Amino acid sequence: MKRRVSIFGSTGSIGQNTVDLINRNPDDYDVIALTGASNIQQLARDAIRLCADVAITADVSRLDDLRTALDGSGIDSEAGSSAINEAGHRPTDWVMSAIVGAAGLTPGLHALQQGATVALANKESLVCAGELILQTAKQNGAQLLPVDSEHSGVFQALAGEDISTVDRIIITASGGAFRDWPLEKLAHATLAQASSHPNWDMGQRITIDSASMFNKAMEIIETKEYFGISANKIEVLVHPESLIHALVGFNDGALIAHVGPTDMRHAIGYALHWPKRQPLPVERLDFARIGTFSFRAPDEKRWPALRLAREVMERGGLAGTVFNAAKEVALNGFVSGDISFINMAEIVDKVLNSVAVDHIDAPMTLDNIMYVDQISRNAAINEIKQRAG
Repeated sequence: MKRRVSIFGSTGSIGQNTVDLINRNPDDYDVIALTGASNIQQLARDAIRLCADVAITADVSRLDDLRTALDGSGIDSEAGSSAINEAGHRPTDWVMSAIVGAAGLTPGLHALQQGATVALANKESLVCAGELILQTAKQNGAQLLPVDSEHSGVFQALAGEDISTVDRIIITASGGAFRDWPLEKLAHATLAQASSHPNWDMGQRITIDSASMFNKAMEIIETKEYFGISANKIEVLVHPESLIHALVGFNDGALIAHVGPTDMRHAIGYALHWPKRQPLPVERLDFARIGTFSFRAPDEKRWPALRLAREVMERGGLAGTVFNAAKEVALNGFVSGDISFINMAEIVDKVLNSVAVDHIDAPMTLDNIMYVDQISRNAAINEIKQRAG
């Protein structure tokens, strides 16, 4: 029997790798919905070759373009955030949740409410609403599987293990584009420089988040939420080779490491085939050629986002919602040229210390999350305006 699958964020890097894996065995899957944003031609091509029921663009102004691209295929076309959110309600067995940003929270939540297995690549879901996401999955008998390479590595290392025996979880970071830059040079980092990753082929926003370590800051918070481990047991190591994705340390002193190539199809494929392992088209590592692995402790002066993540975990409640919203707006400000690279962390710090104080203890409902998300964005926008002029 075919598995019913949907890919939310199908035109992004995670989505495209998921499309690649599904397309290798198309007879095994019944593709329900693909969603994307402005890359209409890619969305339409993938919908046609995977015989999807519906293709949805987030950009309402591009609906006619999507309809034209799908003309004669028999595939339905829809547009707008409400249509994407509704896609989460469609009966599906497995969903890739890969929409970037807080926009990915609602459709993923709806899929969990249907009892689907959700492969989670949307970091913001656990950062903004970890308690709500995990509670929803439990109440509906849904399965939540990690797709970040780090969390997938932890998940695999914990297979058959008792979480109570875990002393520490170590997630690794490449260090991004500026890992070897002099600190004083960071203030002058350009958008092009921040958008070039030394190891991974990713979208622009996640690549910049890697350079600033905001992605790793979010992954620290995700680790706490997903695995239910205390913040003081979570560590970060800079590992420039990006081949060891995570390590789990146990109370007997043993460490289990997850090692694999810099290819997201491994983590995606593991989630797609779980609880079984299936052959994947990824590189087999040659350790003799690699020779050595290197590690170093992260410098929080270079990457203040790591300190901010610790503060978010200490505060709890909706602090993660404030953090993520401010981060997304600050990133927009850097991309648009309104603020510098180092201004991003400064803005998140300021918004976290202003908005979170008043709203951190509100009940974690979707309405409250969306409200706090909006006021945090407004506060960050105001910060950017003040700095820009």
